[in-house]
Amino acid sequence: MRIVIQRVSRASVTVDGETVGKIGKGFLLLIGAADTDTEEIVDKMIAKVGKLRIFEDENGKTNLSLKDVGGEILAVSQFTLYADCRKGNRPSFIKAGEPKLAERLYEYAAEKCREYSDTVEKGIFGADMKVELVNDGPFTIVLDSDTMISG
Repeated sequence: MRIVIQRVSRASVTVDGETVGKIGKGFLLLIGAADTDTEEIVDKMIAKVGKLRIFEDENGKTNLSLKDVGGEILAVSQFTLYADCRKGNRPSFIKAGEPKLAERLYEYAAEKCREYSDTVEKGIFGADMKVELVNDGPFTIVLDSDTMISG
């Protein structure tokens, strides 16, 4: 699983001209799944997201978690996180998870996010989504289960 975390002051996702998810201060999560991913991997990845201390405290140090600041989450599925650009100029997506598995894990991940935020909004899996955000910092972190979780 790969998750791109963007600390935002606001973010939204629109499908066919209609806003389907919108948040204020918090995280925009771009979530991609592989065929080797499991709910156990999702549990570990979302726990890491929820516990990251990347919000500033009163001294300007990044010591606060999402829950500490009452932050919100916007979760957006993004299979393109598994793009392989090593050969040629057209990315290959064969490492992205099979759609039914990826959708199930994405929905599961969004639900797990509720352990860390009272407000969890989502995009629509497989839809042509327009994502808008104001990256706060900017602050962007990439998590990859292949490098975070061993065995």
